[in-house]
Amino acid sequence: MTTEPSNTVMRDLRRRHHPRCVVCGRGDAGLDLDFQLTEDGRVEAALVCGSVWQGYPDRLHGGMICTVLDAAMTHCLFAHGLAAFTAELNVRFRRAAALECAATVRAWISERQTPLFRLAAEVVQDGLVVASAQAAFIDSAAAAGLAALANPPKSDMT
Repeated sequence: MTTEPSNTVMRDLRRRHHPRCVVCGRGDAGLDLDFQLTEDGRVEAALVCGSVWQGYPDRLHGGMICTVLDAAMTHCLFAHGLAAFTAELNVRFRRAAALECAATVRAWISERQTPLFRLAAEVVQDGLVVASAQAAFIDSAAAAGLAALANPPKSDMT
């Protein structure tokens, strides 16, 4: 698989690795976010902060903000032909995100040290960053190998 950024690659990996994702999924349970690759290798999606995702009155729930930040970073990796799991996620809330107001979520790769990747993301509303995140992701194949090492098959020998 190529590591060249591509919306087609991103959509293919999303279908294979996130077929029922709550963020990019379609239908009743999904937010239906449509991430698009930008010319500089970032991804972004429009986010409508609907009242169904309310936390405090008139404010988008912080857990939803964390969720869309994580999803944006995952889709950025998909756009670069990579599938990886979140290993660490740090979120900084800068100001409240208003409900019923459009926002943009975007993400980019900040460092590659295969099998680890570091990414950054932000949610912007009315031109202001409402939350930002830094995360570490581990390549899915490497994560599977680590899980196998941690849980070796049981031996029939006693």
